[in-house]
Amino acid sequence: MQHQQESPFLTIWHNSMITGAIIMAAAGLLLYILHKVKVASIRDLKTRYDYVSQHEIKKYKIVFLFIAIAVLLLINIYGMGKIFVVETWFFVRLFISVAGGTLVAYVAFLILDYYYPTILYKKLRKWRYTPRVSPKTGNKMRLLGEEEEDVHLEAGMQAEENVFSIDYDVWIDEKSGDVKIEKYPGHLQATKCNSCGFYTMKVVREEITEQPTADTPGELIKHYQCSYCKSVRATAFKISTKEIDDYKMALNRTFRKNKNIDLIKIEVHVDSGRKFYEFQNIEQAQKFLNEYDTDK
Repeated sequence: MQHQQESPFLTIWHNSMITGAIIMAAAGLLLYILHKVKVASIRDLKTRYDYVSQHEIKKYKIVFLFIAIAVLLLINIYGMGKIFVVETWFFVRLFISVAGGTLVAYVAFLILDYYYPTILYKKLRKWRYTPRVSPKTGNKMRLLGEEEEDVHLEAGMQAEENVFSIDYDVWIDEKSGDVKIEKYPGHLQATKCNSCGFYTMKVVREEITEQPTADTPGELIKHYQCSYCKSVRATAFKISTKEIDDYKMALNRTFRKNKNIDLIKIEVHVDSGRKFYEFQNIEQAQKFLNEYDTDK
């Protein structure tokens, strides 16, 4: 029985799939290694914190995208040596490969979006609170508490902390008096004020100018005011057809003062998952809950 030969197109196709899969897998592995080398090369913990928090999940998504493409290509060589002409099974295999590659990418992205941030948070937290070393003297620095750090912060910086949009860590070398101030994202979102440049512009009032109907959305005007320079602005937003009473909710909580509390951790359940916030004292936690808007 004469052995049937593969069509020239399928020969080129299968060879291309093998070569492409190797290239994609190698590209993913190379990107992962380069990212790890880049992180390891950053000696300053704050710089490392900023780089990883901004880039790590994005880099890993690209890595898994390369892997997903490699999987897609590998599925396309299934049955190699048994398929000799382009017929129905070729297109079935092509469809399965696209579905398989998409599934790999989708699952990887879900893990990176919802599970990995918890692991990343622990890593970032460790770097953030690792004692700093003064670049001038080589002495170990101490992290100041909330009550101690205000003397080293400008009024605008204190205003940013007061609305929880920015959090500042102040490290001090107690032997030389050398001070290092590090800036981190806050617990609540505030926008940048165009007048003073600080992230202290927050919503102070909302009004509905057009009521939503069953067919058309309404219009909501949000009035912003800078808590530092008192500048104001207003922005219009479209709102859904939900009941207006459902649009805004508030959390009212009270705590008893307890000097023995070292850390307060608040867990908030929202549609996108769970969010965790940590505070050094009751006053901060209480103010956070007063400021917190569940719709944002």
